[in-house]
Amino acid sequence: MVGIDIGTKSIKVIELARSGEAWVLKASGAVGFVGISPDKATDEKELQAISDVLAKMVKQIGISSKEVNLSLPESSVFTRVIKFPLLSDEEVSAAVKWEAEQYVPIPINEAVVEYMILEKNDKTNSTSVLLMAAPKAVVEKYVKVMRLADLTPVFAETELTATARALASNDGIFLILDLGSSATDMSIVKNGMLVFTRSIPVAGDAFTRAVAQGLNINLGQAEGYKKTYGLSSTQLEGKVKAALDPVFSLVVDEVKKAIHFYQTEEKGELPSSILITGGASTMPDIVPYLTEKLGIETIFGNPFAKVSLDPETVKAMAPYLSLYSTAVGLAMREE
Repeated sequence: MVGIDIGTKSIKVIELARSGEAWVLKASGAVGFVGISPDKATDEKELQAISDVLAKMVKQIGISSKEVNLSLPESSVFTRVIKFPLLSDEEVSAAVKWEAEQYVPIPINEAVVEYMILEKNDKTNSTSVLLMAAPKAVVEKYVKVMRLADLTPVFAETELTATARALASNDGIFLILDLGSSATDMSIVKNGMLVFTRSIPVAGDAFTRAVAQGLNINLGQAEGYKKTYGLSSTQLEGKVKAALDPVFSLVVDEVKKAIHFYQTEEKGELPSSILITGGASTMPDIVPYLTEKLGIETIFGNPFAKVSLDPETVKAMAPYLSLYSTAVGLAMREE
């Protein structure tokens, strides 16, 4: 299957194939995109511009299938874990239809609603269900982009759902932190299943603005300084870190709130590790910084950990691993 992830600054495409129990990479590509994402588009001309970039890249990398899975931005999707008594799968389906209206913050006839059964617990006589709802208008824009690029959309899901499939193992509790350009998305994954999500509008662009203001330099220079010096306390006398600290502390505080909510409201366990991904996750010293601030081991998520790659491809892809998590997860979706 082919996975397509359209972000606010780039488009990523991955094609995977099954080989026994392993995945094999068939095609990959990423291209910078200066424009607007489909959810922000106001007319077909803007959607066509995105589609043209996508179609050109798809042709260049030579994907073999026209059928694709695509991601929806976390900020546009409502996600919530709801609990029911212990029910059969058929009863859950009926219950979600009845209950969705009170949980979804937009008119139900204007939403695309999906759900996933997370757990059936005989001890507590309960069923946990992950409810997801997206505005039909947003979904239709992403579908339109695919069709304009002569592609056939098969399935759409949230960025974090796909990212979790690529990064998290099926055993244990992990917190995934996806640091993009316009938003930081976080999720808690238990035994391979998404059990909590949150998105905040503080990410790479905000980090760049903080550096620009703190060092009184333009945004172009600030972007370079952010990528070169990051959260290092020794490089450039720690000036970049000092500029980043106030805004980055907002992200740290939100992560703490997410963990606290999961532990208190959902009676969940503390995540064993934090997996970071996304374009802004490559800043120098971000791993020790988060490990210290959160008190949880933080590591870079490897979206190709479940994919068989030859040594040359591993070397070539290494600098771009943080970009591909969502696209890889989309390509892994089989059902």
